[in-house]
Amino acid sequence: MVEAAKAIVTFLTQPEWLITLSGIAMALFFWKRDQLVHPRVMLPVALASTLFFVLSCLNDNFRAIVTKPDNIPIVLLLVFVGFLFWLAMYQAVENDKRIANGLPPQEAADEPAKVTVWPNLVYTEMICIILMTVGLVIWSVFIKAPLEEPADPSDSPNPSKAPWYFLGLQEMLVYFDPWLAGVVFPGLIIVGLVAIPFIDRNPKGSGYYTFAERKFAISVFCFGFLVLWVLMVMLGTFLRGPNWNFFGPYEHWDVHKLVPLTNVNLSEYIYVKWMGQQLPESILVREGPGFVLIGLYFLALPPLMAKTFFKNFLRDLGFIRYNLMAFLFLFMLFLPIKMVLRWTMNLKYIVAIPEWFFNI
Repeated sequence: MVEAAKAIVTFLTQPEWLITLSGIAMALFFWKRDQLVHPRVMLPVALASTLFFVLSCLNDNFRAIVTKPDNIPIVLLLVFVGFLFWLAMYQAVENDKRIANGLPPQEAADEPAKVTVWPNLVYTEMICIILMTVGLVIWSVFIKAPLEEPADPSDSPNPSKAPWYFLGLQEMLVYFDPWLAGVVFPGLIIVGLVAIPFIDRNPKGSGYYTFAERKFAISVFCFGFLVLWVLMVMLGTFLRGPNWNFFGPYEHWDVHKLVPLTNVNLSEYIYVKWMGQQLPESILVREGPGFVLIGLYFLALPPLMAKTFFKNFLRDLGFIRYNLMAFLFLFMLFLPIKMVLRWTMNLKYIVAIPEWFFNI
């Protein structure tokens, strides 16, 4: 029975299932948020998750990964992110109920009188500094610092991982060329964050928690942050092992593990596998299907979305802001789409032009 449970967990933590189920779970949580955020629901979930973690630590391989000094902060990060996400949604649901009943948000009802910085704020900050210092001292006493030997080019660690805050970027490098994963994607993240005040001018939800008044904005942010960033950090920390292979939570990190994997470009799928012929010599003919797919994705989908489930956005945002929002939204979705295609079809590049160092 224990082995069957471990097999189920290993199957569900395969990357293609993990990211798909995470997106479905988030959508379900937002849909049934009024019932799911209640403490009588979330408390048993938290207790069950804690029990699952404790029982999993009985496995030597699982315990070796999660108790590694480098990884302990990531375990705490997942705990705090989960708790704060629930707390924010709980307060949002309570405020939405108050607003629906004609009452002001709880933040407005509880707005305190003005207080001075000294001693109120400074005193609180001093207490926090003392507590954090004590915590860091205790941490340094009981947990060994993850220091290794001086760098040796003849003896590289396997796996060689970036710091935790770059693991999402390192994961993107698996699926995209460096110019995309290292330049375009981070650049668009910055551009998207800068463009938020220009795109989203909705005055509602300012200074108080809400979900009903900002459904799209909150859903997109949570998907981008929790699924496409925190989940990528978790993948890179706990599931990426030697030779950058995926390992299950209870699987031994065997450096000799060999995955029979052959990544194939879209042009090879079309011309070699499906049509049974050689690749055309002309680059434009060879990569034409890929260019068509990319063009349809970024040029045809925005007007199609504007005529269907995004028609209110085009009316409220206007032509320029809507198209900017649609482009950033589609580019964000491009990452999980490409990842799932790699995991399920071994698709390497949609457009592959190594002659020009241009691959998508």
